[in-house]
Amino acid sequence: MHPAAEAEALLQQKPNHTPPRHQPPPAITKTDKSQDPVMRLKTGFQRFKTNLFDKHPKLFEPLKKDQSPKYMVFACADSRVCPTLTLGLHPGEAFTVRNVAGMVPAYQETRHCSIGSAIEFAVVVLKVEYIVVIGHSCCGGIRELLSLKDEGPNTYHFIEDWVKIGLDAKKKVQGENRLLPFDDQWTVLEKEAVNVSLRNLKSYPFVKARMRKGTLNLIGARYDFVHGSFETWDL
Repeated sequence: MHPAAEAEALLQQKPNHTPPRHQPPPAITKTDKSQDPVMRLKTGFQRFKTNLFDKHPKLFEPLKKDQSPKYMVFACADSRVCPTLTLGLHPGEAFTVRNVAGMVPAYQETRHCSIGSAIEFAVVVLKVEYIVVIGHSCCGGIRELLSLKDEGPNTYHFIEDWVKIGLDAKKKVQGENRLLPFDDQWTVLEKEAVNVSLRNLKSYPFVKARMRKGTLNLIGARYDFVHGSFETWDL
């Protein structure tokens, strides 16, 4: 199927509330907070190695030589958000970038080089077919964006300047939803900030070039871990 047609099919899908199908699904157990932190990591890895790595060589052997992910995923660094788990993605399927609020800044050669280099590597070197930007419920970064004051000193070293990437989204949401309570505006802004990131992606020349050829598609999404839902859209 052509990437554009496949993207359209993805966007038309209704939220799927069934658990993602791993072979087999990873064991999710309640963590013991009294456990030694380093030992917690080691036992977690051993569980992964025993239950997945050693049992599925057909999945992991090809990854020793190369990677060819179909997706690039931008998601929030929030500890409650794990896109590979919630979307049922296998190792090798998604080139993933996580930051506060899962934001994508506009193209600038001398700023945000970490994000720019990741996009360039995914689009130019790995030739991903889809870039997915995922917002989520109860996002602390979006709450900070909505709470920004027009004047006054910053509270943090970096957070305010970073979330200002979404200032246009904040202005739009507050202008169109001024009668809504703060928490409802917060929810609306979680989606509108994704749209800003999608538009910013189109400012990268190598993204625009691939989109013109029809070999790259952009998808917006929001994961709601309060109600257990996932929705997608395009601009």
